[in-house]
Amino acid sequence: MDNPNLAIADSNRQERETIVVRFAGDSGDGIQIIGGQLGLASALEGNDLATFPDYPSEVRAPTGSTFGVWAYQLHFGGRPIKTVGVEPDMLVALHPAALKTNLPLLRKGGIVLVDIGSFTKRNLKKAGYESSPLEDENLKDYQVFSPDMSKLTLESVAAIDLSKKDSLRSKNFWALGMVFWMFDRSLVNTCDWLRAKFIKTPLLADGNIAALKAGHAFGETIEASGDMAGYVVPSIVMESGVYRSVTGSETIAWGLAAAAELAERQLVFASYPITPSTPVLHHLAKLKDLGVVTFQAEDEIAAMGAAIGAAWAGAFGATASSGPGIALKQEAIALAVSAELPVVVVNTQRAGPSTGLPTKTEQSDLYQAVFGRHGDAPIPVLAARSPQDCFDCAIDAARIALTYMTPVILLTDGFIANASGPWQVPDMDALPKIDVRNHIETEGFHPMQRNPETLARVWPVPGTPGLEHRIGGIEKDFETGHISYDPKNHQKMTDIRSKKIDVISQLLAPLEVDLGEEGADVAVVTWGSTYGPASRAVTEMQANGHSVAHVHLRYLYPFAPNQHELMSTFKRILVPEMNTGQLITLMRNQLCPPVTGLSKITGRPFLIREIRAAILTELEAVK
Repeated sequence: MDNPNLAIADSNRQERETIVVRFAGDSGDGIQIIGGQLGLASALEGNDLATFPDYPSEVRAPTGSTFGVWAYQLHFGGRPIKTVGVEPDMLVALHPAALKTNLPLLRKGGIVLVDIGSFTKRNLKKAGYESSPLEDENLKDYQVFSPDMSKLTLESVAAIDLSKKDSLRSKNFWALGMVFWMFDRSLVNTCDWLRAKFIKTPLLADGNIAALKAGHAFGETIEASGDMAGYVVPSIVMESGVYRSVTGSETIAWGLAAAAELAERQLVFASYPITPSTPVLHHLAKLKDLGVVTFQAEDEIAAMGAAIGAAWAGAFGATASSGPGIALKQEAIALAVSAELPVVVVNTQRAGPSTGLPTKTEQSDLYQAVFGRHGDAPIPVLAARSPQDCFDCAIDAARIALTYMTPVILLTDGFIANASGPWQVPDMDALPKIDVRNHIETEGFHPMQRNPETLARVWPVPGTPGLEHRIGGIEKDFETGHISYDPKNHQKMTDIRSKKIDVISQLLAPLEVDLGEEGADVAVVTWGSTYGPASRAVTEMQANGHSVAHVHLRYLYPFAPNQHELMSTFKRILVPEMNTGQLITLMRNQLCPPVTGLSKITGRPFLIREIRAAILTELEAVK
């Protein structure tokens, strides 16, 4: 394999700092299962990693069709991994359509593992091939292994009393076995996982284990024949602690639950299912033992209303959705602004508009989050940068909501929600408490009394004697909280809502340079999931001696208090976004140095090389 990162590790295997493997097949082929098992095996080998499932919008497209192909990509290695990889080193394609749709992603010289048993005339036709790519020039630039996986799988499980259908379902583990051999992964933990998963149907466990071992043995046969030596990936030294593999949806859920514990309040999470936000509801529904209350509403508006009602009653209210659902919630979010109630709204962004590409990723809801409500209804907006960061961001969003009595939008996206990586489980006792108490003083009470520092109104629990009050969407009198149509009062209330955002900005943590130094020729400024590829691109540019820095934003509205000052130190600014340039609009209001946008709206994350090329263009402009 012609790669500059490759070196001889011993007489048989070659060493690689990182490896990217992509599995592809139909929805029933168990692609995500074997991808997850490779990730688990790699983590146990001491590698850092990142994974990403890439699946179609159709629930069950015709078997063997190109638009029904599922994929799962894994990047693991002996250095910190911040992306799912640029070009896969190995593609495992279980049928022709999987090869057709994923081959363009594979790097030249990479490994292709296909099941020749699936390359029938019918399957080739469904994939759009006029002739078999295994027999023409389509794969001349790759190392191709095309065993008859179907036949070999059936042979490996012949001694086990399984039907032919169940036997063939083990084909994915046969392929995984060869991948395990290729990259020197242990079979032990996957075998244990299979026995636990199929504890009630042990024959299925035996069949999958037999197929896994047969695929591994096939790899050893290749090595013995001299066709392939295999690879080894070094371990990474990580901070000691308890780790587990997590997705962004999981850590969002756990972060909200942790915030409720830190605030000593009950979490009431109301939501309506929508891709790719739904798993947050699923994960929180499993936390009843922690006092978490979940409510699946009949629609998005009802979900937002329920979260507001919970907040009014003194609980920690939260909800989640994606772009179309957030649009439906916006009127009620404005109600939370008017009533000044603390609710966290999670927006797991997907490609739009309308239904768009519901299973693909995008960052196109920033305008919606900042400007999407009617009237002057400003609210804080945060964005998580990775699955691991979602936990901290959820707590941060809750802290702001509860401290300042305001709804908060927390942005993630489809990539962050579904991607996974190792996460160090935090010590809850070490996390700072969210000390927000309910108002109990009855003397001189009215619901618009405010904390002079935070401008947060008081938070009385309904039904408390002496604290009876009403709250709603009609404008309130600044002095009494009663309904008011006075023009001057409306001006004052509008001003106080805006001033509250200014107060939040002044108390946010100062913005810092993530990589590099202040005053660099070019600063790459990112938000959300563009963090990973941008960070790696900047690291590579710095290694080549270029004056480049990376600045990542968590707070998108309001900005950190020193953001303008920091941005003014750079000569040029590059902002890569999976939209048409929404953050740039917000930054230009600060009169920053020349800002250039790098837009990508394909439903796929940025590649490192795309950002690297844009940096070079900006460096040329500095000259």
